[in-house]
Amino acid sequence: MKVVVAAETREHERRVALVPDLVGRLTSAGLEVVVESGAGLGALHTDESYEAAGASVAGPDALASADVVVSVQPLPPSRLAGLRSGAVTVSFLPATQELDVVRAARDAGVTAFSLELVPRISRAQSMDALTSQALVAGYRAVLVAAEKLPRFFPLSMTAAGTIPPAEVLVLGAGVAGLQAIATARRLGARVQAYDVRAASADEVRSLGAKFVELDLPSLEGAGGYAREMTEDRAQLQRDLLAPHVSASDVLITTAAVPGRSAPLLVERPAVEAMRPGSIVVDLAAESGGNVEGSVAGSEVLVGGALVWGARNVPSQLPVHASRLFAANVVNLVLLMTADGKVTPDFADEIVDGAAVTHDGAVRHAPTRELLEAE
Repeated sequence: MKVVVAAETREHERRVALVPDLVGRLTSAGLEVVVESGAGLGALHTDESYEAAGASVAGPDALASADVVVSVQPLPPSRLAGLRSGAVTVSFLPATQELDVVRAARDAGVTAFSLELVPRISRAQSMDALTSQALVAGYRAVLVAAEKLPRFFPLSMTAAGTIPPAEVLVLGAGVAGLQAIATARRLGARVQAYDVRAASADEVRSLGAKFVELDLPSLEGAGGYAREMTEDRAQLQRDLLAPHVSASDVLITTAAVPGRSAPLLVERPAVEAMRPGSIVVDLAAESGGNVEGSVAGSEVLVGGALVWGARNVPSQLPVHASRLFAANVVNLVLLMTADGKVTPDFADEIVDGAAVTHDGAVRHAPTRELLEAE
């Protein structure tokens, strides 16, 4: 069976769904790997490097004969329409936000898998692309802040005087937040962090940061996610966080919920109260933003603070982001592979949970309901 690595077509996407180092894992399972010419260039992988790893390189027409197509972003409807019925696609696919893509996959008889929908269970950790890419985003967030902050991050004691460390506040202690904490600490900043899940306090402290206590009940939910809070509690939380925000040189926010709008954590007056030259990095800007006033892909001034709105942050470090993403993709494809054939077994909870379309139908219930309501 032929696995085709599609070249990305969406703006600002530099990652690739398979790197040369992992081609051998698929060919060893009896699969043929074909890479669209130029697919890896954004992540610094040449066509020649794929060929040396055992893949072949072809033009865009390779998709027409593909059994499996892997990509980072979902294929556009025009490319899905050109796939043969029964083909499998594996990519990020925020199904409820990409109804045109889902509709095209359904109509083409394509079995589309969304990496956002991979269940958060132990057996699926190696396929969890949200986690692997959040790791990249958390690291990158601190580099952005350190570059743009007109002050040092570390403590410096010199003959000319002592320069105190930067004060960094991280909101959200998931994978991205913990990586941001660790990176800021490595750069010498004094770091505080907050999360609505009280259980995250030990993880924050283990990295040498201080956990912000707000005297609010924990919102620990299933699968490590936070439960949804009422608006009254959300407003109280924003009010209690405001003085911590205004006392920080750097604010990094990381709270996002797949398929839903990001929660508003910081209101504009709190940002306006920050010292001139302060930096805010909102990693959730693409899904509505944790910080009032942030704009995805843009830098805006709020008071004297610069607010950097994130857009496809993992793609800004495409080499390692691609390596991690490719491992997630390969693990999911191999889960469905036996005797050189990719045959999804929907009795497997991972396969069933990640499937959006199959055999001309939409399997993901929330997306199906949206399409039926049109």
